[in-house]
Amino acid sequence: MKIFPFKIPKSGEEPLIYQEDIEIMFYDKLHQHEDIQISFIEKGEGAIFAGDTISNYKKGDILLIGSNLPHVFRSDVRENETSIMQTIFFTMNSFGQDFFTLSTFKSIQPFINSSKNGYILRNAPKKITKSFKKLKKVDNYERFILFLTIIKWLSNNEKEPLSHYLYEKKITDNESNRMQNVFEHVMANFHKNITLDEISSIASMTKNAFCRYFKVRTNKSFFQFLIEVRIERASKLLADDNELSVLEIAELCGFNNISNFNRKFKELKHTSPLQYKKLNL
Repeated sequence: MKIFPFKIPKSGEEPLIYQEDIEIMFYDKLHQHEDIQISFIEKGEGAIFAGDTISNYKKGDILLIGSNLPHVFRSDVRENETSIMQTIFFTMNSFGQDFFTLSTFKSIQPFINSSKNGYILRNAPKKITKSFKKLKKVDNYERFILFLTIIKWLSNNEKEPLSHYLYEKKITDNESNRMQNVFEHVMANFHKNITLDEISSIASMTKNAFCRYFKVRTNKSFFQFLIEVRIERASKLLADDNELSVLEIAELCGFNNISNFNRKFKELKHTSPLQYKKLNL
């Protein structure tokens, strides 16, 4: 199956594409596309892998996915519940080669500069989410005006990077399938002890070759990535479930040593698990 590259369906010469996804699960194959993607999560939650990083998302968040940034969604599936995502697709040349460099758009340069690695705006202000909800009801001219308004507001809000490292080369079909298999295995088994023998076999590579391969494409070791997946899952459980103790959450996420869990959590989240739980509750 060809996953890379993924082309956004376009009708005619329209430079700005609007799409509404109403699904149990968002598109869950590792892919990349030339278009920059700005998505408002109207309903649903889950995780997104982008470049070298995994991030949780939930209702009310806005994701910006940069041009050719490899990414894959992992929706949290709940019985009979759909997820809804409003999305705008465009390229830096959609409105002409020099459009975004005009002095008129100086105020949105932060948006332009941060688009490559993408970002997530959590719990977006209502003025932005209201504009997203209007997109499907207006004509192309009004949609363009709303688009300019949205990116101006996005430029002025504090955001988290969606990816810290971008592998510059286009990824081949074989590479995308290999990384897809690795990601899927990690997401299904992160709470278990995943060995290097096991994961290199999933990737159909020798251990040494897999370690080099993964490091080149993500700028981190596989086990560093695995720890980040576990910590992201733990942070979601800490924020969502006040029934579970920190020890129980650590064990559910693959940590058999509470001291190690506390240390790794603080390294990545800059606070202790208990403080994080209190803040989010």
